[in-house]
Amino acid sequence: MKLSALRGTASLTAAWLALGPAWAQDAPTAPQETPEASSEAPMMGVQSRPDPATLAANAALITDPVAGLTADHSKFDILKGPFASGPEVTAACLSCHTEASNQVMHSVHWTWTYENATTGQTLGKAHELNAFCGNVASNEVRCTSCHVGYGWDDVREPAPTDPTAVDCLVCHDSSGQYAKQDNLAGHPPLGPVAEGAKTITGAKATPVDLVKAALSVGQPTRENCGNCHFYGGGGDNVKHGDLSSVLFDPPRAVDVHMSQDGANMTCESCHVSDKHVLAGSRYEGDVIDPHGADRMPGAERDTASCTSCHTDAPHKGPNPLLAMKLNDHTDSLACQSCHIPSFARGGVATKTFWDWSTAGRMDENGKPIKEHGYTQGNGAELHTYLSTKGDFAWGENVVPHYAWSNGVMRYTLPETEIDPSQVVEINQIQGEAGAPDARIFPFKRMEGRQAYDTVRNVLLFNHVYGPGDGTALWSYFDWEKSLKAGMDYVGLEYSGNYDFVDTYMYWPIAHQVAPKEDALDCAACHAENGRMAGITGIYVPGGLNIGGKIGMVLLALAALGVAGHGVLRLVGRKPNGGHHG
Repeated sequence: MKLSALRGTASLTAAWLALGPAWAQDAPTAPQETPEASSEAPMMGVQSRPDPATLAANAALITDPVAGLTADHSKFDILKGPFASGPEVTAACLSCHTEASNQVMHSVHWTWTYENATTGQTLGKAHELNAFCGNVASNEVRCTSCHVGYGWDDVREPAPTDPTAVDCLVCHDSSGQYAKQDNLAGHPPLGPVAEGAKTITGAKATPVDLVKAALSVGQPTRENCGNCHFYGGGGDNVKHGDLSSVLFDPPRAVDVHMSQDGANMTCESCHVSDKHVLAGSRYEGDVIDPHGADRMPGAERDTASCTSCHTDAPHKGPNPLLAMKLNDHTDSLACQSCHIPSFARGGVATKTFWDWSTAGRMDENGKPIKEHGYTQGNGAELHTYLSTKGDFAWGENVVPHYAWSNGVMRYTLPETEIDPSQVVEINQIQGEAGAPDARIFPFKRMEGRQAYDTVRNVLLFNHVYGPGDGTALWSYFDWEKSLKAGMDYVGLEYSGNYDFVDTYMYWPIAHQVAPKEDALDCAACHAENGRMAGITGIYVPGGLNIGGKIGMVLLALAALGVAGHGVLRLVGRKPNGGHHG
């Protein structure tokens, strides 16, 4: 059904429901006598409202189990369909949740636009270039398959404004079978499904049962969030490094927060939502969250940092001197720097290098090449070369890149002039060493090679997806046509001359927090060539030469002396409370 028709349907539904909740489910089948035709005026409300028993027909009884939510959506007749499309389900949702679409449409999940007040840059998926697939513009039906809506096929224009274009099910389905197809601009696969069709997770696409999904809606789970965020960049854990399918049900050793043997949290425990806007941002994150008292997971907050729950003095334990010293580190180190010793743990690798310059190579028969030269921990074979995308490298248990960060990122935007003789940072980490709002933070540093204009010295848009249009790289393997089509699409100047430049892109590492017993020990940083080597603004001793060893012995003896003195004071305390002088 077309969205314009659905808009009318939603309006009529809302108007009908305004008469009273029960009219939406039990419309009268016989003509009703109007006050004008009646010889006796009806009592107020007698004919305009069903009796209370009818209104509460679906209400739970005292003998029923107590539910966690106040509404059981499986009892709502309006959600029993039939539905021919995702927008039809949304129209039914809006009959009760009248403000939900408007809230979603004011979130970065919808707009893919973020105005960074600190840098003055307009960011977001709709505007940036990245070190993975490059850009959304000109590749929409593929890229917007992960959008929280339906039918956004041109990011040069704002996201759709029709309320029924919001996809309620992608965040609230609990049936386990709702999915988005990877090339339908956000729509789910419905029968008949094309041969070889895939979902956004790479699984085989099968027809979605919209009624089953609508009747199952509930609070967002790890599965809802992960089906998009774990598979960004073209595959499982490709992009972030600390977000993979392992987190659907992680062992405690991989993520102590999300493991069932740990805190068993969901994503919203930290990324708390308010009017469908969630705390946390990779564009302008929060490395600190100063406050006076602990907050429990899920409590209201504007940030999503560790200190939101743990405060800036989290260390306790049997050794108070050690705890005190560790707490001294929190004014310079982010918690993640010690408590995420490595990322891409649990058997799922992350992509660490992507060289676009080698894309397009064919075999002796002129056919595209696929090479699988990496076997990850869970046994899956991963590609190391594709004619469509070039060469790749993968990593597991990767040691992070560390840098001072205040949470802000400044981006190399499409028309930013670059120096091709240097590595181009797609995003630059902001933060001054020792500044009150900055901490040493762990990152995934993605290395790549991307196309740029050798005359204008700007990064280029590439058109990769579009079977049948003659220019898409993934179908025709022609860089000249691909780059010209991409630049023409966004209306930017292109000299026609291109080459490839080395790039870095940084992704903050904040997931896969290890149990405290697996946190880094002192020697990981306080050693020659340790993890903090090269970090300015802190003291990190070098190797333990003879002078260093003597210093460590003297330090240990001093500590023993202090401890021994304390013991003697306790032992020598007099019965009346006095002690030796």
